Amino acid sequence: MVKPFLVLLAAAATAMAEPRLFFSKSFPGSVPAYVAITVAKDGACEYREAPDDDSPLKFQLASAEVSEMFALADKLDRFKRPLESPLKVAKMGMKTFRFEDGAARGEVQFNFTEDLDGRSLTDWFEKISETSQYYIGLERTVKYDKLGVNRAVLLLQAAIERKRVVSLPSFLPLLDRIVKNDAYLNMARSRAAGLAEGIRASQ
Repeated sequence: MVKPFLVLLAAAATAMAEPRLFFSKSFPGSVPAYVAITVAKDGACEYREAPDDDSPLKFQLASAEVSEMFALADKLDRFKRPLESPLKVAKMGMKTFRFEDGAARGEVQFNFTEDLDGRSLTDWFEKISETSQYYIGLERTVKYDKLGVNRAVLLLQAAIERKRVVSLPSFLPLLDRIVKNDAYLNMARSRAAGLAEGIRASQ
């Protein structure tokens, strides 16, 4: 009687699981050489830089961001058709899209695609990757390099102005920490305060 119960329990867990999108990019020689990102329908996002990373960076995407990504996945038939371009192009990193919703699953791999929806969804994942790297860099400087904080905040500010950052509220705890600590340069604290104010105003 135990095994049927466990099967039913597993089936129920699968049924309750959030639909999610998965993206990975493997590009030896680049930095980072590998990234993997999962985005659940409820906005929960995880970023990894190794397939066996069991401590991913976790943050929450805005509902509008998630809706646009899942809409693009729908336009791409939830990855049930090829995306690879027939053109001969340079190696740009092997990418994987995967859609998971219970037992439903679709997956496609490509180096380069001419499909505009495929390129748009790739850009969303690239922005998540860039966001994660800015977050990791800022967190590291806040902890270990007080003089480097001003440059890290400048880099984040420039990325925000280029619209290459998602999940802006995720940066508020770090920015507030800079503002409140007079161990950091005044210019860094001032810039951090301005960024935090702008993020809160946009909410």
